[in-house]
Formats: sequence, structure tokens, C-alpha cells
Amino acid sequence: MKTVVIYTDGACKGNPGPGGWGALLEYDGRRKELFGGEPHTTNNRMELVAVIRALEALKRESDVAIYTDSQYVKNGIEAWIHAWKRNGWKTSDKKPVKNEDLWRELDELATRHRISWHWVRGHDDNPGNERADELANQGVIMESAVVNATRS
Repeated sequence: MKTVVIYTDGACKGNPGPGGWGALLEYDGRRKELFGGEPHTTNNRMELVAVIRALEALKRESDVAIYTDSQYVKNGIEAWIHAWKRNGWKTSDKKPVKNEDLWRELDELATRHRISWHWVRGHDDNPGNERADELANQGVIMESAVVNATRS
């Protein structure tokens, strides 16, 4: 089985503020680009949404290599989530897990695939990461235009 390679990124202008997410999916010489945004969000939420939307785009169980420049996403899904689930979605200091709704969604989607998680340094000339960043910023621009139009 060939591996689907996914690059994801999130962006936010203000934190919170208008945000965007982007994902580049590559498989068997083909590329698919996804992006979107939200009018009032955080960067961490957009990082999570990028991975979620990319996994939702897969039509069947797959081997997947996900590249993210977010330590929050990589550490969260590989390490922290196990304790959060054991502790009823509470952190080690008994506070509610931030973005629990998205973590639950990502956790459920991740069980459908065989995923290897990879961290890449952002803005470090990785073409896949750079394209995901461009897509995420398109999402921010789209949402910023909507926010500004509603203010007029």
C-alpha cells in the first residue's frame, strides 16, 4: 500500500482572530490542496483543523505520513492525549483540555488509518510545509475579508 503524504498548517492574525488552515495531500503522483478558515479562532485550533480536514478527505483506510510544524499537534496526538483520556479530558493539573472537541475528532479519525507523525521546522524551505502555510494564509485572507465586510 502506498503512503498518503500530508502537510498541514494553521495560521491566525491575532490570537484569537481570523484564522486559516491548509493541507497538501500527495499520493501516487497526485496532489490535492485544501484550505478554509474561521472568523474568530486561535492558531492551535487551526493547526488541529488542518489535520482533521485532511484526514476527512481520505476515502479509505490508508497509510499516512503527516508532516506538521506544530509541536502542539504532534505531542498532543502522540503523547498527551492518552493521559487526557484516562483523566476524563482533564490536564495533569485537573483543568479541562483546551480544544477538547477537536482532539476528540482527531482521535476518532486517527483510528481509521495507520499514521506516522512528523514534525518539520516551519518556514525552513520544506516545499510541502511552505505550500500548506500558503494555503492556511489563503484561509486567513478569506476570513479577514468576511470579517471586514460584516463591519462595513
